[in-house]
Amino acid sequence: PQPRRPAGAGATPAAAAATGDAQGTGPAGGAQGPDDAPAAAARPAPGTDETAPTAPVPSAAASAPAPNALTDTMSDRARSLLVPVADPEAPAPAAPPAVAPVLPGRPDADRPQVRAPGHQPDVANGPPCPWCSTPNRPDRHYCARCAMPLVASGDQATVRAPWWRRLFGGRRQETPWAGDRPRLRRVFDRIGTWITVAVVATLAVLGFMYIPDGVQNTRDHFAKRAPVSPDGIKASRSFPGHNPELLIDKLSNTWWGPGISESGQGQWVEATFNEPTRLLDVIITPGVSTRADKLRESALPHRVKATITMKDGSVKTRDLTLDQGAGGQRRPFRVGEVTKVRFTIESAHAASAKKQVAISEIEFFGPSSANPSS
Repeated sequence: PQPRRPAGAGATPAAAAATGDAQGTGPAGGAQGPDDAPAAAARPAPGTDETAPTAPVPSAAASAPAPNALTDTMSDRARSLLVPVADPEAPAPAAPPAVAPVLPGRPDADRPQVRAPGHQPDVANGPPCPWCSTPNRPDRHYCARCAMPLVASGDQATVRAPWWRRLFGGRRQETPWAGDRPRLRRVFDRIGTWITVAVVATLAVLGFMYIPDGVQNTRDHFAKRAPVSPDGIKASRSFPGHNPELLIDKLSNTWWGPGISESGQGQWVEATFNEPTRLLDVIITPGVSTRADKLRESALPHRVKATITMKDGSVKTRDLTLDQGAGGQRRPFRVGEVTKVRFTIESAHAASAKKQVAISEIEFFGPSSANPSS
């Protein structure tokens, strides 16, 4: 246990006064005077040991701090809590504006300033310009200062061009002035130009030669077809009672046959025209009739070779392939103006030793007389 300290040893004057008031010993009670204060302070408190030593109690005037000292201490503590602030400096004078104020309106643009090219250490030993004596790089053709050609036209010797430039580029001409330089032409540009000219010339010649034929073929393609009857017909040989004239009689139940069994290879029939006739299509009807039930009575032509004689005496050939079906089989036959056509049998369908090849009808078609091109 802590020792008890004497009453009033650490008490403030206000506390002591309060204690005195409570005991009725203050000035207000009239029981204790100012002279009795030390004796009352030296008297032990009730309930304490009277034999314990007692410390001298200072007087109230000596223990209470001075009013000025307390005020100075509070001011120092408050001043220590404040953040130091530098003294305000005088404002610096404002700088003049970079652009002077102008009246509202259209501003005048600054005049361009011409600056000379800066010094370049790598062109110190370069060739000087013949016009302004400014050194330039060896690979330049125009002066970096005055833009004049670096090669003089009269005094200095002309630089010799490579052989391939002399071969395709012609004679070297004077270097043009700046701004008047012509379009650059390469070697391949010249070669491409000549190739283009050659191709255009070839197409023009071919067009002149083949345009008439192209126009005529176009007309034949869109022309209306009309039957054309040959003026005569003959055959290599015929079966009795089945002459080649039956091929152009416009009847489908009559037929021509060579009278030879198997395929009849090499046998032919030839139609002639007194006047050159333009043919566009041909229809060949194989067999002895157009009826399907009579197709097995004879062999049917398969591959037929057409030999065409033109009006100028030239000969053309066409290969025709026929099916095994019944009825007429139309084939394109645009061969121009002809005088005779020979059909030679090369193979046949269902050929046997007991059958001969037979053809029921051959019909020719040309442009109709109603066509404006005919």
